[in-house]
Amino acid sequence: MTEQQFTVQAEPWDAPDGTRLRAAQRAELDARYGSDDHEPGTAPTADDVPVFLVARDGPGRAVACGGLRPLAEGEAEVKRMYVDPGSRGSGVATAVLRALEDAARSRGVRRMLLETGTAQPEALRFYLREGYERIEAFGPYVGSSLSICCARDL
Repeated sequence: MTEQQFTVQAEPWDAPDGTRLRAAQRAELDARYGSDDHEPGTAPTADDVPVFLVARDGPGRAVACGGLRPLAEGEAEVKRMYVDPGSRGSGVATAVLRALEDAARSRGVRRMLLETGTAQPEALRFYLREGYERIEAFGPYVGSSLSICCARDL
């Protein structure tokens, strides 16, 4: 698939397109892991994800999303990063990730962290390709056999 142009903008957590994309992500992960009990820690909400971005393709269809959850001083976690299967390989994931990093920088974040899982090899390859490095598990992921954590200094 060739790289396309996308618009990436902040949208309310509970807006319909973001809600639909997050539901699709949960359904895909539930299927990959064979249960709905595969995320350690507290599920993200509008209260703890102050930045939530939605990417739209040329015709305006919402095709990807991602959010930022503040952690310790100068750190934030990527949450609910998801790309609609029909848009994978188009460059939209990189567009969302770079927009999240820009938003993080503007909030004083110096280090981005994230967790992906053992049943998501494509996601791990993506993050490593985009400059993230594997790290020891942090926060609620410590001790999780399904979690793979990564980080990148901004």
